[in-house]
Amino acid sequence: MIPNDNIIAMATPSGAGAIAVIRISGETAIDTAATFFKSAYGKDLRKKKSHTISLGHITENNKILDEVLVSVFKGPNSYTGENVVEISCHGSPYIQQQIIQLFLRNGCRTADAGEFTLRAFLNGKMDLSQAEAVADLIASDNAASHQIAMQQMRGGFSNEIKNLRQELLNFASLIELELDFSEEDVEFADRTQFKELLARIQKVLKGLIDSFAVGNVIKNGIPVAIVGEPNVGKSTLLNAFLNEERALVSDIAGTTRDTIEDEIAIGGIGFRFIDTAGIRETEDVVEGMGIKRTFEKIEQSQVILLLVDGSKILSDSERLRSITIDFEKIKNQNPLKPLLLLVNKADTLTEADKEVIAQHIDAVNYLSAKTGEGVEELKNSLLKFVNTGALRNNETIVTNSRHYDSLLKALEEIEKVQFGMEEDLSSDLMAIDVREALYHLGEITGQVTNDELLGNIFANFCIGK
Repeated sequence: MIPNDNIIAMATPSGAGAIAVIRISGETAIDTAATFFKSAYGKDLRKKKSHTISLGHITENNKILDEVLVSVFKGPNSYTGENVVEISCHGSPYIQQQIIQLFLRNGCRTADAGEFTLRAFLNGKMDLSQAEAVADLIASDNAASHQIAMQQMRGGFSNEIKNLRQELLNFASLIELELDFSEEDVEFADRTQFKELLARIQKVLKGLIDSFAVGNVIKNGIPVAIVGEPNVGKSTLLNAFLNEERALVSDIAGTTRDTIEDEIAIGGIGFRFIDTAGIRETEDVVEGMGIKRTFEKIEQSQVILLLVDGSKILSDSERLRSITIDFEKIKNQNPLKPLLLLVNKADTLTEADKEVIAQHIDAVNYLSAKTGEGVEELKNSLLKFVNTGALRNNETIVTNSRHYDSLLKALEEIEKVQFGMEEDLSSDLMAIDVREALYHLGEITGQVTNDELLGNIFANFCIGK
C-alpha cells in the first residue's frame, strides 16, 4: 500500500540562516497546515488554488510562532503527487523546531530519508532511475556531474530503457502466444525482425555499459596520482592545483608519509588529486607503509603523473636512466592509463638544459609547481584524457552502479536469446531468457521492484528530500 499519512521535515539544511523551508506532504497536509495558519488577509488556506503562496502567521493557542509564507501544491500536481505544503519561516533553529514540533503533535510524523521522493516514485510522478538522479543532482559538485544528473532526472536514460523494453515486450508477447498454439506449429513473431531487434538492443546495451567507464569517474571525480621520488615537488604541485597550502611542504625528504587527497573542477570535470609518499628505499617503517600505499593509489587512479626534479637530473646521468626505467615500468604495469612525465622546477632550467633532457627522455612536460609555470597547460592535458564528447552531444551516460549491473545482466540474457535463434532452439526456451531480460531492464526504471531495493536506494537520500 502507498502511504498517505502526513510527513514533515526540513527541506533546507539545518542551522541558522535567513529563511528555512519546512515541507509537509500527505492526504490532509493542507487541512493540517490550515489549522495553525492565520492568513494576513483572512483567506482560508483550504480554498487557495494550487501553486499559490500566502502570507500569514503560524500560531498555537493564539500565540504567534512566526510570520511565514505558505506555498500550497494540490495533488496530483505536486512533487510527491499528494497534497504538499511548504512553510517558509525565518531561519532561527528555535523557530524551525517550534513549528515542526507543533505539527508532530498534530497529525504529522517525521519523514524518513528520501521519503518525499519515494512517494513521488510510488505515485507515478517519476520512475526509479529519475528518483535516483535526484540524489545525484543534490550531490553534484561540478558541471559534468550536474549535466548527467539533469539529463537522467528529465527522463533521457529511462525513456531509452522503456522504449527498448516495450519493443522487446511486444515480441515476447508474440512468442508467448506461439506457445499456446505449439501443437499447430505456427509462428506469430517474425524471426527476421526479431533478430534485427535483438541486434539493435545488444548495440544500445553495449553502448550504455561502455559509457559507465566515463560516467562513474565523472560522478565520483577522476583520480589522479602524483608519484615520484621524495622531495621532487609533489606536495607543491598539489598545492598549485588547489591554489592553497593543502599539503605540508618541506626540504626534508619523506615529509609526506601518507596519501593526501583533494578535489577540484577543471573545465567542469571533477579531478581528485592524490599526493603520495615519495618512492625510495627506506628503513623507516611508517614511511615504508606510505610508499606501499602509493602503489595502491597508482592501481586505483585513472591518470598517473610521474614528477621528477629537473634541477637534479642534469647533474646525474644515472638518475636520467633510472627515470626512464621507472617511466617504462609504470607504463607497462598500467598500459591503459594515461601517464605523463613531468619535469618540475622548469624555472631553473635553460633551453640548453632542456635539450640535454630531451636526448634521454621523450614526451617531456615542463612545469614549475612553485611559480605555477606550466600548471594551466597540465590542466588542459588532463581534460583531453576525459571523453566529454558524449556530454557535449547530450548522449546518455550511465553513472549508477545498480543500473550498470542490471544492464550487464540484461545483455547476457539478450545474447542467450541470440544464441537460441542461431541454434533454432524452441520458443519456450527463448521465452525464459526474454522474460529475464525484461526483468532486468524493468529493475532500472522500477517497473520491477521490491521493498528491499527501495529501502537500499532511498536510505542514501537526505531527510527532507
